Amino acid sequence: MRETPSRAGGGRHRAVLVEKARESIKLGSKSFNAASRLFDRGTRERVWLLYAWCRRCDDIADAQDHGGALGDQSKAKDRVEAIHVLTDRAWEGLPTADVAFDAFGLVAKECGITREMADDVIAGFELDAADWRPRTERDLMQYCFHVAGAVGVMMARVMGVPRDDDDTLDRACDLGFAFQLANIARDVVEDDAAGRCYLPVEWLVEEDIEPGQHTKPHHRQELANMAARLAKLARHHRQWALVGTQALRFRQRWAIHSAARIYGAIGDKVEELGPAAWDRRVHTSRWAKMGHVAAAFFDAVRKAHPMPAEPPAYTRRDFAIVAEPVLQDI
Repeated sequence: MRETPSRAGGGRHRAVLVEKARESIKLGSKSFNAASRLFDRGTRERVWLLYAWCRRCDDIADAQDHGGALGDQSKAKDRVEAIHVLTDRAWEGLPTADVAFDAFGLVAKECGITREMADDVIAGFELDAADWRPRTERDLMQYCFHVAGAVGVMMARVMGVPRDDDDTLDRACDLGFAFQLANIARDVVEDDAAGRCYLPVEWLVEEDIEPGQHTKPHHRQELANMAARLAKLARHHRQWALVGTQALRFRQRWAIHSAARIYGAIGDKVEELGPAAWDRRVHTSRWAKMGHVAAAFFDAVRKAHPMPAEPPAYTRRDFAIVAEPVLQDI
């Protein structure tokens, strides 16, 4: 029997994969799509390819379409196993019959994304499939690492950051932390409706909230208190993330500063609104996005960013899967 040849992208033409990935990001994330257009063409295409895989994994795990309503949540572990199998094949350069996974195989080959980096992301889907809940702040940050910080690390590789540049990779992870913390603050009521809660149990106990009651109207002030904690954590990691942009090229810095401003505005707005933050979904308008992009241009021109006084309490090395060392024959 003839073996299937191993080719990055599963044998699909690169242009086809890039176009399908462009369509995916356009449908899945207006904010990320806007920021990605600031990259140079080569980086932009690779960002799209990686995004397509992230979006598809998320959709498979949650039985949804481009981040829409959650589908049937039964057999979640089987769906995550399917993600593992398809990602394995894609990383090995084998065809998957799924454009998004073939796109991952291509960008992984082009940018040196490791299997461990992909496993770090898939571990986040495994936590959700296991109906996992964080008990401590560290647990919360572990989840944020797997679903966003690890993606930031892969995005840094897409932008050409060397695998041994630990400082810059740590800063890329910080940006993922910041994004996810803001998302949790904004989406806490929606998450509760879906049967999920990413607020640490210890925080709920400190606020004297009964189990499963944190989104009820009589606890809106307590919920606002916890959202403010999330926003503060997000700001701290965002500040550290921007320190790392000085290692990037100008257009890459501009894109990252734009994304940081756009997503940062979400967490800041949730904190500002207090108990009213969930009366309607917080979002960034088109005109506001344009303002953030314009302001980010000058951030990128200045290049240097002040280093915060306090280091982050957690980094990617607290949570990342470490590759086994390769043993050399003696």
